Amino acid sequence: MTPAPGTTGPWSGRRLHVVGLGGAGMSAYALAAAALGAQVTGSDQSDSPYADALRRAGIAVAIGHDAANLPAGSDFELVYSSAVPAGNPERAAARERGVPERSRAELLRELSGLRRTIAVAGAHGKTTTASMLAHVLRAGGMNPSFLIGGVLRSAGTNAAWTDGEWLVLEADESDRSMIGLHADIAVLTNVELDHHATYGSLAELREAFRQFLAAAPRAVIWDRPDLLALRKGPVVAFDATDVALESGGSRFAWRGHHVRLRVPGRHNALNAVAALEASRLAGAPEAGAAAALSDFTGAARRFQRLGRTGSGAEVYDDYAHHPTELAATLAAARTLAPRRLVAVFQPHLFSRTALLARQFGLALAEADVVMVLDVYPARERAEDFPGVSGLVIAEAAADAAGGRPVYWMPDRAAARRVLDGLLGPGDLCLVLGAGDVDELGRALVAHSAGADETVPGSAPAGIPA
Repeated sequence: MTPAPGTTGPWSGRRLHVVGLGGAGMSAYALAAAALGAQVTGSDQSDSPYADALRRAGIAVAIGHDAANLPAGSDFELVYSSAVPAGNPERAAARERGVPERSRAELLRELSGLRRTIAVAGAHGKTTTASMLAHVLRAGGMNPSFLIGGVLRSAGTNAAWTDGEWLVLEADESDRSMIGLHADIAVLTNVELDHHATYGSLAELREAFRQFLAAAPRAVIWDRPDLLALRKGPVVAFDATDVALESGGSRFAWRGHHVRLRVPGRHNALNAVAALEASRLAGAPEAGAAAALSDFTGAARRFQRLGRTGSGAEVYDDYAHHPTELAATLAAARTLAPRRLVAVFQPHLFSRTALLARQFGLALAEADVVMVLDVYPARERAEDFPGVSGLVIAEAAADAAGGRPVYWMPDRAAARRVLDGLLGPGDLCLVLGAGDVDELGRALVAHSAGADETVPGSAPAGIPA
């Protein structure tokens, strides 16, 4: 991989070993570091399409965490994701050698200082808004770098490091890594308490967003009094007005320009306006930016069509893992006018499941048929949350569903068999969640002539130089 012009310097000759390398965010940072001239290695607990993309880019990825994965010597830096605990064997072995440890937040902060940066923050919509923004700037010939927590489908990757002026990235509140970024333009889509292990209250979360916004000279914020109150300084307040929802998309006007989207839902119209306002501040011509969004087909795992089952049902995948996101995604799916809307939800984190079970149930009850899988634990352990499983959400959905069918399917193979028999022509099946539920969706269409042949290529393809 050839470093982009003007990006060598202190990165050349650096050695980084990244623990937790296979995730959407960390893989993007690793690709950027390699493009800058660093030698990058790393590991992850399990394999993934992102790990495959890293290998194609010449980055060695070990599967499983083991001290033997570390490079020889001690002249390297160990970078770890927020999901990797201090007791991880690679982190522990690195400390014994005196190797410096750096959090992913530190690496992202350093990358953000190398370009004029647009940082997109918010409880919901970060990936889609950042993807729209990168798409618009690319279409306008501005050649931006970008680090996104999902594959930008028009680019085939979640990361690019270029010699363009701007860097588009996601600013994540889950581990407070949004604080301290070098942002020229801060975008705030919304504020809602989602990461209960990080923030003890909504007030604490709002203070973190206040710090994020204070660090940027310019800001684009959803036009809501509680959000605008978090900013002192210049601000562009955005909203989507007079939105006409269509099958699979929407139409609206922005600053006198006609905008047409091919991704469904009012929430995506809001995301689009945020991206357009940020692109305008970055110097993109308004008319070209508005026109570019008509070609935006989304980010991977954000209302992504996987294909059609053998029985004629359409299957879509979405990363929604919070009640607000579920409600927005189900409403967007309704614009496609399916015969039945079947929601298959995999809860993410035991802590979130325990705290928001009732809200999850209410959101899911808007589907015609609901199926709840067991919890994807991510960084949590089941033994720390006795009595918490996907069943509590299934029960809440059944209470709210008014007699519509609700399935509790902790056995993934059994869920597949039930769905094979349940889905029929005209149905739309949404597989929802931030875990590995997309694998179930892909299995449903794997042997169908209606499978979307773009799906295998939707994984990141490596970093464009």
